[in-house]
Amino acid sequence: MLDNLDWYNIMVIDIETVPQYGSYAQVPENLKHLWEKKTTYQRKEETAEDFYRNAGIQAEFGKIICISVGMFTREGGLRVKSFASHNEEELLANFSAMLSKRSHNLVLCGHNAKEFDFPYICRRMLVNGIRLPLQLQIAGKKPWEICHLDTMELWKFGDYKNFTSLNLMAAIFNIPTPKDDIDGSMVGHVYWVDNALERICAYCQKDVVATAQLLKRFKGEELIEDDMVTIVE
Repeated sequence: MLDNLDWYNIMVIDIETVPQYGSYAQVPENLKHLWEKKTTYQRKEETAEDFYRNAGIQAEFGKIICISVGMFTREGGLRVKSFASHNEEELLANFSAMLSKRSHNLVLCGHNAKEFDFPYICRRMLVNGIRLPLQLQIAGKKPWEICHLDTMELWKFGDYKNFTSLNLMAAIFNIPTPKDDIDGSMVGHVYWVDNALERICAYCQKDVVATAQLLKRFKGEELIEDDMVTIVE
């Protein structure tokens, strides 16, 4: 599996997102109306206000507060760097500038990234007036021309019925869990109530490491040792 994978041309990515506003009361009236319409069938018996805790997963109503990336090193390690900020435009501009310095054939990899991370980044870049870097420009390309890799898609082996979380994948492959502090459902509260962006950033970095380790398992290789994981400030 993945016999032709070039470790040194892969960038593992994970993002963390939150609702654009700290509370439903702060949402502009026109957006409240649109939120109510968009979530009518999803929230079932819940009010639009109660369901607003989920706004972070929809790019129209959420924002990115952290993007963590990891690159494999020739010494057998992993270098992890994060772009985290309360200013989404600044964060995305810095991330885009970093990608522009890399090969356009760089392979972007994440867990459920084709369904969530990659399109979310693209949508928020457009909202913030940032030109999409070449690695995220997929319009008009043939499937084999898109350098995106998704560990959840690889695990499906063509089966599209089920979602398999990174936490579950880590457990069955004996990879140290990235969910030892918070999980995705807590990110909005940790950001808006606890004001703990650094804590969220650390959580995002753990997801990147876990995804990189999962790739190692898929290729039948040993896990990266803890002391070979470098967090770049």
